[in-house]
Amino acid sequence: MEQIQSYPLQEPEHTRHRIMAHFAKIDKTGLVLDVTVVHNDVATTEATGEAFLNKTFNTPNDDWKQTSYNTAGGVHALGGTPFRKNYAQVGGMYSSGRDAFIPPQEYQSWVLNEETCLWDPPTPYPDDGKNYFYDDMREAWILKE
Repeated sequence: MEQIQSYPLQEPEHTRHRIMAHFAKIDKTGLVLDVTVVHNDVATTEATGEAFLNKTFNTPNDDWKQTSYNTAGGVHALGGTPFRKNYAQVGGMYSSGRDAFIPPQEYQSWVLNEETCLWDPPTPYPDDGKNYFYDDMREAWILKE
């Protein structure tokens, strides 16, 4: 099955006039394997969306969880109700205890923020208006030249 990349926090132009529900395929450990879309006319509830996807892919036992591309860090970008903390990403995790999607951990030194379910650096990003990148070996922000 082809993997679909994560959408930005705004609806992409090619889907702007179509109302779509997004679903993440989850394995038994909570790993996000795929993210796909289903028209809201079909996915009127999470259960009907999951049933549709399992019928479509002929996989009656797959676990699908609905996700919102407008939700990040527990905040809905368009002012709506945040849904499962973050938009699901392939390679990320679904935590059933938190009912939240957690993106992949990019840096070993970063720790999970339980409130946002995002990864926080050990030191905050500098707020001096300059551009930095994070060096995990040094556990420091390095000025981009």
